[in-house]
Amino acid sequence: MLGLADVFPQDAYPFPRDDISARWLGEIADPAIQCFVVDVDGVVQGFAAIRGDEFLHFGVTVEQWGSGLARRAHDEVLARMRHAGVRTAWLRVFAGNGRGRRFYENLGWTLTGERSLTSFPPYPELLHYARTL
Repeated sequence: MLGLADVFPQDAYPFPRDDISARWLGEIADPAIQCFVVDVDGVVQGFAAIRGDEFLHFGVTVEQWGSGLARRAHDEVLARMRHAGVRTAWLRVFAGNGRGRRFYENLGWTLTGERSLTSFPPYPELLHYARTL
């Protein structure tokens, strides 16, 4: 997880891949969560998930960074949320994920002031963002 290398130092706290995989399998099976695959010419290049008004998960492959794909996928997910009647969406981003924070801030997401900690060591801080749709 190159995008989270500053959040989960691999020498001390490797990214909890197995735990995250188990959590995501449960979320995929949850009818309250909509999951999306970002497909480019038949190749999976990203993913997204939403739950009600929460933009739950989002990412594109490192090879697609800077290509504009993330912005297009983001906008499509927000359009689906808007179509479902969501007026204000929210999400959480690791405080140490500078690239992710810049991405969302450039697309109009604003900090709410609310913070939480993740459930995985070293328990990094999550910043909450919101955006009017």
